[in-house]
Amino acid sequence: MAVAQSVQGFGRTVRLGVRTPVIAAGDLISGRFPIREAIVQMWFLLSITVLPALLMAIPFGVIVAVQIGGLTSNLGASSMAGAVGGMGVIQQGAPMAAALLLGGAGASAITADLGARTVREEIDAMRTLGIDPTRRLVAPRMVAMVVVAPVLSILIIVIAVCASFIVAVLGQGVVAGSYWQSFGTYASTTDLWICLLKSMIFGFVVVVIASRRGLEAAGGARGVADAVNAAVVLGIVASMVLNVIITQITALFIPVQVI
Repeated sequence: MAVAQSVQGFGRTVRLGVRTPVIAAGDLISGRFPIREAIVQMWFLLSITVLPALLMAIPFGVIVAVQIGGLTSNLGASSMAGAVGGMGVIQQGAPMAAALLLGGAGASAITADLGARTVREEIDAMRTLGIDPTRRLVAPRMVAMVVVAPVLSILIIVIAVCASFIVAVLGQGVVAGSYWQSFGTYASTTDLWICLLKSMIFGFVVVVIASRRGLEAAGGARGVADAVNAAVVLGIVASMVLNVIITQITALFIPVQVI
């Protein structure tokens, strides 16, 4: 019974994930898309994730610099600290950090909002009036999440790399010029595009899971709380699994260039 319910829930999530972008694209083309709602949601997501992103990126960059700096120093390749640290941040750190922020703060906010509307029977009232909740509520949030995710990734990259640079230069004696030279030699625009694509995929998966959980919340405040917990956990776990899959595919078709 539990397996059947899980399969049914997965099917409803996939259905919502397929239907929402189709609706959003059709409304954008026809001019019916609620752009104002999407902008409001973008601003809201940025307001709750930018400061945590800054607080997360700084120690992340420091940790990368310390770990990589010790390894490159033992190998006598301190000049490669910028390449190794920068590529680690761009390829893995930034998109996963964005996924954690969106899966935590963003998913909980979306699920709580939609879940509260559901238990107050606002969603049923919208359907009675002929208003599609997916078109009116889910699509703007999906667009907002997909737009905000790469913005957060870029912000995390900039802050983390700068923090790593400061630690490497001031704490480990790495020459500033060699740090940026190795970083520019090995880090490519392809890595950046893959990072942005990853973050957009993670944001899309997170918002679909959060929206589905919110629209199916039941049982009052307790049901909304359970939906929020499930959305956060499932969104983060799904992002991690997808990160492994995308990383393997990327390594298969776009191997690291050794110069």
